[in-house]
Amino acid sequence: MKLAVLTSGGDAPGMNACVRMFTKAAIARGHEVLGIRGGYEGLLDGDAVTLDLPMVDGISRHGGTMLGSARSARFPTAEGQQLAASRVAELGIDGLFVIGGNGSLTGAHVLARHAPCMVVGAPASIDNDVGFSRLSIGVDTAVNTIVEACDRISDTARAHRRAFVVEVMGRHCGYLAMRAGIAADADAILFSERNRSDADTIADLKQLLTRSFSKARGKKRVLIIKAEGVELPTADLVAALQAHLDTEVPGVGIRETILGHVVRGGNPSATDRLIAQRLGGGAVFALEEGVSDVMLAWEAPSTVGTKTEDPSVRRISLQEVLDETGRMLDGTSPTTRARVALILKAEQVLAL
Repeated sequence: MKLAVLTSGGDAPGMNACVRMFTKAAIARGHEVLGIRGGYEGLLDGDAVTLDLPMVDGISRHGGTMLGSARSARFPTAEGQQLAASRVAELGIDGLFVIGGNGSLTGAHVLARHAPCMVVGAPASIDNDVGFSRLSIGVDTAVNTIVEACDRISDTARAHRRAFVVEVMGRHCGYLAMRAGIAADADAILFSERNRSDADTIADLKQLLTRSFSKARGKKRVLIIKAEGVELPTADLVAALQAHLDTEVPGVGIRETILGHVVRGGNPSATDRLIAQRLGGGAVFALEEGVSDVMLAWEAPSTVGTKTEDPSVRRISLQEVLDETGRMLDGTSPTTRARVALILKAEQVLAL
């Protein structure tokens, strides 16, 4: 068969490892592989290159994506989707592998219904906001990057008896803040899923700072991790807390650090490489079996989808995945509720 692979949406560490394993597995089993450059926008332009073994040698250790990624304004339109289906036919693609997050997988679902080829997806999103996959490609590396940054920030905070608010990525999902906050010994974790008012958030943090820097407690640093999805601007939060410190704990300062896109980059962790490799190989097997309109999920619940030869990989219909992703983002998913409940239970320990 002629198989193709594209990476779409926000880049995630491990995408290259997924492309490499998909390419190697396909070639080993006698298939031709095309790499679509620039995501769906590249597909619309017919921008494809034949992938061979030398081209993918050594790429697993690099972040980003060798194929490039772009957000397309044309693809979501009816005309764009018709053009995409035509490009698939022109390129002679029998099976397409899409690596990306919610928007990318939505596009894969559309193509599976309209394009003359099979379509399989894999979750790659540092926010870990793709339904039914316990981890998406890139999450572990992003968490490690945040924790390392917070460890460094904590060193200087202790030296100066200071508090820090560290903002991390996660517009609609606070998973990175939650997971990294626990690992980095944060004193407080702010995330949008909690739905707290700005006033309540600031009031709680004022109490935390007063208690932490009191003579009785004697802390030398306070670390607050904030997901970017929390609407209260970080600069405004820091200004309000500094005014409080000036009055209640003179001499103690508070600073902000916004990690931003630093979190996306860097060499993927061993965990992300392993997940990416196993999903990439599984995509080849799925396309060989004629499977389409599915996503390969990592350690999904046994109640959804179908199992594969890999005990950690399940095939789940893209419609089911997108429905669950919607529930995760609106807070009604049991997964989201469990994450929030865990952090709420941990708050008493975090604030000690």
